[in-house]
Amino acid sequence: MSKQPIGIFDSGVGGTSIWKEINLLLPNENTIYLADSANAPYGLKTKETIINLSIKNVEHLINQGCKIIVVACNTATTNAIHVLRESYNIPIIGIEPAIKPAALNTQTKAIGILATKGTLSSELFHKTTNLFANNTNIIERIGEGIVELIESGQLHTEAMKDLLKIYLQPMIDANIDYLVLGCTHYPYLMPLLVELLPNNVKIIDSGEAVARQTKVILEKHHLLNTQIAKGNYQFFTNGKTEVLASLLDNKFEVEYLNF
Repeated sequence: MSKQPIGIFDSGVGGTSIWKEINLLLPNENTIYLADSANAPYGLKTKETIINLSIKNVEHLINQGCKIIVVACNTATTNAIHVLRESYNIPIIGIEPAIKPAALNTQTKAIGILATKGTLSSELFHKTTNLFANNTNIIERIGEGIVELIESGQLHTEAMKDLLKIYLQPMIDANIDYLVLGCTHYPYLMPLLVELLPNNVKIIDSGEAVARQTKVILEKHHLLNTQIAKGNYQFFTNGKTEVLASLLDNKFEVEYLNF
């Protein structure tokens, strides 16, 4: 069982930012990455649709023999994780915005959160915010259009830069010192964000924490792969294979899968 792959899914290519962190920490683990790009973004869909899409993805990965599932999508986690955990008897790891470290460490008592509508409107997001950020000014912005640009291969474009300027300006005006990225697509914006934000603003996402949690859960269930060799990494998408491949620096083969 320990040699079975880790299954990772996202609404599209953004979850590769999570895959990279997991692969960095656990390079000998076999992985299967599933990008549901044909249905991206999840953030504008109803909760019922998000749950159904998440179930579809999990069942595909389980059918491929995955020993654990990482939901590398904030929107899917905040809207569907409870249903997934109730429905399947393998470990399922989710991801949500890193509000807690930002709220605990802010000096200006103002933090920005850039996320999808589906994440910002979820019950889990509000619960986390109320628990850790009661005394903090939170400037939320829905990153409408960002995922679509990334999924269509327009990451490094003026259109993306112009969009980010619109979303970031209210945060800059509010004197934030932390920006929380609430979508796994968004770490790929890091060079642009660094360029557009003041030097004192720290940008944080949940990738490294998810990788550490994955290792903890694998150890707990005695599922760590003890092989010395590097793992076998598989990537599938029902969208543009070249977009997914480009975010992996074209180092791996990406297969089109009609699912």
